[in-house]
This record gives sequence, structure tokens and C-alpha cells, in this order.
Amino acid sequence: MTANETEALDLDHLLPALAAGDVDAFARWVRRAEPAIRSGLRSFAAWVDVEGVVQETLLRIWQVGPRFVPDGRANGLLRLAMRTARNQAISQLRRRHIEPMEIDALDREALEQHLSVPAQELAADPALRRRIEDCLRGLPRQPGRALRARLVDDGGQDDATLASGIGMRPNTFLQNITRARRLLIECLRRHGIDLETELT
Repeated sequence: MTANETEALDLDHLLPALAAGDVDAFARWVRRAEPAIRSGLRSFAAWVDVEGVVQETLLRIWQVGPRFVPDGRANGLLRLAMRTARNQAISQLRRRHIEPMEIDALDREALEQHLSVPAQELAADPALRRRIEDCLRGLPRQPGRALRARLVDDGGQDDATLASGIGMRPNTFLQNITRARRLLIECLRRHGIDLETELT
């Protein structure tokens, strides 16, 4: 793997420079991390000020970056940023008195969206991505078809249109999505991976 490929996969190589207060290093980190942070907020876009959340997240990362201690897995600071952004979005929803069940649904959708972000954008741990792909391939046929349809579409169409495209009724499609998500989480946990911890 080349140096450039390594840099694309793990931004934590910039941590020593960030600890030293290197503004240029932080700018390089932002260029590569911001698309993933923004992508992780897509499910909240109709409800919160995404641009405000992204900017506040980057400010907080600038403040905590010099003190950040990596956990040994790739992109620790990026994962912290994505978790920070999601928590800020949830706080905005709570201030707007959005129903807790609706907040939970948006949060689950945000976690699911991380699976569909391209590797070069999410800069994810390659071993983790391989495990996720293995678990996706192991899903039963109908839940697998439903989840793949949603992931490949990447939010471009509503669920009724996606369901029609693969010959399912909307309710059946949603039931299969729910089952697929549960089975995917169970598969990852059997391999010692907590989906929320890894993807946030």
C-alpha cells in the first residue's frame, strides 16, 4: 500500500501534528474528514441546521484534537467527530421537542447511512469494511435485497419506490429492512464488533 493510500484510509497519522497545533495539518484533516461528517448527518437534514452542526463539530475537534488519545483502531478522531456531530443533531431535535421515537429512527438511519459512504470518503478501517461486507453477503435473500436496494440508492428515492423496484410491497420492504439491520448487527457482534461503536 502506498503512502497516499494509507493516508486516505487512516487520518490519525496527522495526530502528532495536530497535537503540536499545526494549522495546516488540521486543514488537511478537515478536507478529508468533512465529507464523511456531512454524510453522516443526511438523515437529519430536514430537521436540523446541518451546516451549523458541521462547523460546530469542526470547532470542537480543533479544541480537543491536541488532547485526543487514539484507541488503536483506524480514524479514531474521525469517529469521534462523527459521533459528536450526531449527538449535536440529536440535541437540536430534542430542543425542538421532536418525539423520542422519531429521534431514535433518525439516529438509526444515520448509523445505516455510514455503511453506504464510499471507502475513500468514510476513510474506514479496511478490516471493518470487509467484515461488514461479509455480514451483508450472509443475509437471507429478501432482507438482503431490501437493505442493498436502500444502500445502493443512497437516499435518492423513497422507500415505496425502492420497494416497487424490487417487487416488494412497502410494508414488506420495511419489515425486511428491520430484519436485515437486526441480523447485520447480530453478525457483527458475533465477531466482536459493536456497530454503533465502530461506525460513530
